[in-house]
Amino acid sequence: MGMLISFVLLLLNFHPPGQKVGFKDFTPPYLAPTTVGDVVLKGVNYASGGGGILNYTGKIFGGRINLDAQLDNFANTRQDIISRIGAPAALKLFQRSLFSVTIGSNDFINNYLTPILSAAEQKLVSPQTFVGTMISRFRLQLTRLYSLGARRIIVANVGPIGCIPYQRDTTPGVGDDCASLPNQMAQLFNTRLKSLVAELSTSLEGSKFVYADVYNIVDDIIQNYESFGFENANSSCCYIAGRFGGLIPCGPPSKVCSDRSKYVFWDPYHPSDAANEIMATRLLGGDSDDIWPMNIRQLIQS
Repeated sequence: MGMLISFVLLLLNFHPPGQKVGFKDFTPPYLAPTTVGDVVLKGVNYASGGGGILNYTGKIFGGRINLDAQLDNFANTRQDIISRIGAPAALKLFQRSLFSVTIGSNDFINNYLTPILSAAEQKLVSPQTFVGTMISRFRLQLTRLYSLGARRIIVANVGPIGCIPYQRDTTPGVGDDCASLPNQMAQLFNTRLKSLVAELSTSLEGSKFVYADVYNIVDDIIQNYESFGFENANSSCCYIAGRFGGLIPCGPPSKVCSDRSKYVFWDPYHPSDAANEIMATRLLGGDSDDIWPMNIRQLIQS
């Protein structure tokens, strides 16, 4: 087994698969002072909260690291590994490693759909055009990842972001329903993304791209939450304000529900550990409705 390399946005992510396939801990963050030496040979996490596919996504957060910069960081790690074990061994290591890319939600939530700040952009740019821009940029980024040595690449789609507590509380008139526009844009992006994954698998020799349908899994959990053992599928376990606890991010003043395992969502944006565990299990061993054209276990064995 090689490394687990993650380029993940901390929204609807799925860290548990790494643990389920033999990794004892989460992959260490790239910027941690301890992520040096032989540590990087077991994998690195380049994630940045607020980051996106597009470089101007999340600008309201200031110092986020978007995907282009995350790839720059991986290029630095790549060179360090080559210097440490030599180019032939490094390339073999990359070829048998898993590269997990989970990104795109912030490009909607903290860019095109940002309340008030995005009003002008929404008038000038259609959802279809915005998604097209995302896909064009993502194609270049995934191709660059391949050029840096990645061969087994898991690409997760965007989940039902209209159903997160934040969107429920900030979208007028949704009542008990999910916000429709965010979900429509996610589905539009996902359709284009699946085609992109198929395209790259064909055009990039030796590559094995896998499309992880997080939208399908999370939507199933939300629609059938009681059958999965949950009691709440629309509110944040960690909350301060809002009908669904989605108006203010989880922080020191927040209240916390008595049993987080009964909630699909931990905070205004992220699934609970219990929901992530279900996602991990289905991505590891699920059928083509959850992950295509093979699941993670099959990808490891391929």
